[in-house]
Amino acid sequence: MTSAKSARRPHHWRRDLIELAALFTAVAVADAIANLIGHQPDGPYLLMASAVALVATAAFHTWWARRHSHAPPSDEADVAPVGAGATGGTGTSAGEAEGTGEGGVVGAGETGTTLWRMRTTVLDAPGSLAALCTALAGLRVDILTLQTHPLAQGTVDEFLLRAPASLQAQELSRKIAAAGGASTWIERADAHDLVDTPTRVLSLATRTALDAAELPLALRQLLGRCTIHSLPAVSVTGRATGQSAPVEGVLEETVMRLRDPSGGVISVERPYLPFTPTEFARARALVELDARLGPRVPRSEDVLTLPEGNEITVRRADQGDLTAARAMHDRCSQDTLGLRYHGPVADADRYLDHLLSPRFGRTLAVQTASGRLVALGHLLWDGDETEVALLVEDDWQRRGIGSELLRRLVALAEEAGCDSVYAVTQSRNTGMVAAMRALELPLDYQIEEGTLVITARLSSEGAAQPSAPTERARR
Repeated sequence: MTSAKSARRPHHWRRDLIELAALFTAVAVADAIANLIGHQPDGPYLLMASAVALVATAAFHTWWARRHSHAPPSDEADVAPVGAGATGGTGTSAGEAEGTGEGGVVGAGETGTTLWRMRTTVLDAPGSLAALCTALAGLRVDILTLQTHPLAQGTVDEFLLRAPASLQAQELSRKIAAAGGASTWIERADAHDLVDTPTRVLSLATRTALDAAELPLALRQLLGRCTIHSLPAVSVTGRATGQSAPVEGVLEETVMRLRDPSGGVISVERPYLPFTPTEFARARALVELDARLGPRVPRSEDVLTLPEGNEITVRRADQGDLTAARAMHDRCSQDTLGLRYHGPVADADRYLDHLLSPRFGRTLAVQTASGRLVALGHLLWDGDETEVALLVEDDWQRRGIGSELLRRLVALAEEAGCDSVYAVTQSRNTGMVAAMRALELPLDYQIEEGTLVITARLSSEGAAQPSAPTERARR
């Protein structure tokens, strides 16, 4: 590679002129020295010593120049073409050429390239993968990662590709079909997809181990765009729903049903792309990990000071807070409970066990310095959508607690990758409407027979707004 780079460097006439001037100067100096010392008694010996020194200096200069010949030229840098390897730039990455199936992670920001995720089904026969790689090389497409999903008949190959920006998905699909690929699926990827699969699965397992509410989110990140529903075995009214699944789960092409460790079923649907047995095994492993670890939520707490000087503590809540939550219900007025639950107030307590379950979302609790629970904020996973709901005890309303909870719930939704959150309330609930507006996010309103649905489209700036209470300490 060094000789090839040197061969491409431009030849500069200024360098030749400088070397010629140095040569004439050296000759003139040598002639002057010879005339000066040639007539001395030891003149011939001095001339011979000077010649030896000159030869040694020239040899050292030649060695030094060759040793540093790899230095970059002063006028332009040599940049290897994207995807070119030692084999002449076939388009496959180094890792794929070695047969590892995981190419070296290369930055996705190169000018004129696009990242694609592609999945195609090929015959389980020698040469089928080579035909796909040859077709991709012909399009100057670089294979960054490769996964194989064995099927009963054939193999599903999943690629992360870096292609020229001018290459269209239709052309790529036609080339893959001509090379023997069937049921090809292609979508744009981003830099997050450059993380190799084992690392991503370990990261999702770690998140699930730390927080039971992370299981639905981990499944969604593991399987891509999909709809996840947690179907309880018993409804909030105490009736059996009939939802169940065998211990090993059920896989039906675009739907998988997994037994929920807390009872019921976790249903995962992906209509646009069938699940493979490999994906089903990974999802089942995450659910089994959740079942072995049991109920758990992070125990961090934030102590805040309200504008009037009272201190409150904001923390995660779970089903262990059920008794304190019911006591708060008893202290709330009928009007406050009616604005929160939109139905018969007598049934409100039945929802608490469901709401406090980490399987259906995340719950934040606010307690006073004496330890009394005075507010709850819920972030609920609802299929592809995310709902926020607040309940603040009457004596603690209008103090900024609801706005603080809402900001924190929206921050959790953004962290989970949600595109939007919605709140269901009544048009006369001015406190909830004001709290949603204070988020300074784009809002959509829908109202029907007194029920108001406010949807906030999330952005990175929305959750970063400073809260009204000031944070004093984090334990």
